Amino acid sequence: MAKMWAGRNAGETDRLADDFNSSIRFDHRFYRHDILGSMAHATMLAAKNIISQPEADTLIDGLQEILEELDSGKLVFNPASEDIHMFVEEELTARLGEVGKKLHTARSRNDQVALDMRLYLRDEIDEILGLVRDLVAAVLSQAKKEKTTILPGYTHLQRAQPITFAHHLLAYAFMFLRDLDRLQDTKNRMNFSPIGSCALAGTTFDTDRNLEAELLHFDGICENSIDGVSDRDFCVELLSALSILMMHLSRFSEEVILWSSWEFQFVELSDAYTTGSSIMPQKKNPDMAELCRGKTGRVYGDLMALLTTLKGLPLAYNKDMQEDKESVFDAVDTVKMCLGVFAPMIGGMKVCRENMKKAAQKGFINATDLADYLTKKGLPFRSAYKISGSLVAKCIAEGKVLEELSLSELKAFSELFEEDIYREIDLNTCVEKRISEGGTSLLSVEKQIKIVEEKLK
Repeated sequence: MAKMWAGRNAGETDRLADDFNSSIRFDHRFYRHDILGSMAHATMLAAKNIISQPEADTLIDGLQEILEELDSGKLVFNPASEDIHMFVEEELTARLGEVGKKLHTARSRNDQVALDMRLYLRDEIDEILGLVRDLVAAVLSQAKKEKTTILPGYTHLQRAQPITFAHHLLAYAFMFLRDLDRLQDTKNRMNFSPIGSCALAGTTFDTDRNLEAELLHFDGICENSIDGVSDRDFCVELLSALSILMMHLSRFSEEVILWSSWEFQFVELSDAYTTGSSIMPQKKNPDMAELCRGKTGRVYGDLMALLTTLKGLPLAYNKDMQEDKESVFDAVDTVKMCLGVFAPMIGGMKVCRENMKKAAQKGFINATDLADYLTKKGLPFRSAYKISGSLVAKCIAEGKVLEELSLSELKAFSELFEEDIYREIDLNTCVEKRISEGGTSLLSVEKQIKIVEEKLK
């Protein structure tokens, strides 16, 4: 098959080299963006009298026809084409003849692929933003139902202080809101048009890059043509944002896996998002959460692969940059898949409130409140801390919890204890006393819920 770039190279390319060089098997997903970019390019060429208006109309009609046939499946991709850009141009030229050959005036595949990548990722980011919002909404819905559900909060995976389940869930809501911001920022920085940069130095034709950018809904143009074709910061930035998002999903997955275990029994996942064992009939495995946790490493790998590809490249375009696509495509596909199952998994999660409360009662997580009680009575905190720790040791030795100690037992450690200590170390009181902004009290949690709701709007 004759190459569109034939001329300088007269000999046949080795078939293995052809396959090695080809990217049509993965960049065919650009077809819509490639065609829309070409339509805008034809419009600009006519507006600047580089081609005639009838020629532009013929090109645009031909491109529209190809787009519709690809959408419907009537036209299939030719695996012999080097890439999606060559496929579209070859198909257009086969249909239109000499007019089709005019489309590539004043552009290069270097700026064309940079354009396609930005157009494609702009749409993908919008889809991911929607999926993250769905997840935040699912977390928010659960949080609203669990505003007074008490469970132990952990540090070092040791029971630490009493919190509400809503408070814990909202921590993830705020993480995902930051992910939304990062993705939107990436999109904003990406939204500048490289088309018209050509191979690297611009063109001798009197083009209008701003018109083309406007037609494609960009905020402006890449101001340096070398940067326009060689920049892949936006790909790295997107993979970085997706890696952070996956890290959040992975941490959430880890907790869901723990919570749903027989040892915790804090939540029960829907049958729709668990699997059974082929040999152990009692098992209910949190496979979806485990897969999200596992696929996080895959997205990290995509980021590292692209950073490594770019780290030693001289300006401007190098064929190495073809390697950006598979890493970006894989990360985008993986994140979308994970988000697609995660939101309904969290939304359908059953909360075992009694088990959470029992775990909180047995963890001595009101020991800090007992120390605070003595401190407010005038005892130095370190002295109060020691007394509280000694009382915990006594309870462990006797198989009790702090609330079960009699007043006389407490007074044996400090005369400052009075009857009001029992109200102070009641778990509900412990939670409600944490009135600082961002804390676990009902008032604070309700304020956090409103903040999340506002940001989602």
